[in-house]
Amino acid sequence: MRHFLISAILASAMSMGIATYTAGSAAAQGVNQAKFTSDGQVLIPQDWRQWVFVGSPLTPNALNGGKAPFPEFHNVYIEPSAYAHWKKTGKFANGTQIAKELVFIRKKDKSEMNPDGSTGEVSGVGYFQGEFTGLEVTVKDAKRFAKEPGGWAYFSFGHKLPYANTAKAFPAKSCNACHAAAAADDFVFTQFYPVLRAAKPK
Repeated sequence: MRHFLISAILASAMSMGIATYTAGSAAAQGVNQAKFTSDGQVLIPQDWRQWVFVGSPLTPNALNGGKAPFPEFHNVYIEPSAYAHWKKTGKFANGTQIAKELVFIRKKDKSEMNPDGSTGEVSGVGYFQGEFTGLEVTVKDAKRFAKEPGGWAYFSFGHKLPYANTAKAFPAKSCNACHAAAAADDFVFTQFYPVLRAAKPK
């Protein structure tokens, strides 16, 4: 009987150990996973515009000497299950997917545009969204991207419609350095995303 109890305790401990290990995985955290091809390219998410919208930064050319590195609106979305984990824990789970869709500033005839690229609309003078011009996705996967800072990798599906169906990861130095230096939370620019800031547990 004593031998049986010891075996049962050991089995239970092993089971707990396995559960603890699994809890670190994205699946155990309830986060939906990005899909990849056999050669490591990520598949385009099918419903990113139905994800949780978190913000839309804009740095137009006219306010940056005509040479803004990112002159378009950046409509940023986080996959809903990753958002739920962030809202609960204040951390980006392994498996988090964040989409950034680029949108041109709405243009009109030159006679109707101001020197700074703004236009007058019924709501007033400002910058308004025009046409889609690109889609990028970042994925956090500490196992797949173990060599990348923070486990994050960055992908572009092109800058014209229709977007490509798959994308290769950018070299880490092309994206991660900027994110590492300036992003507020775990390589993510939450300082620009009021929805994420508001949802983060205090």
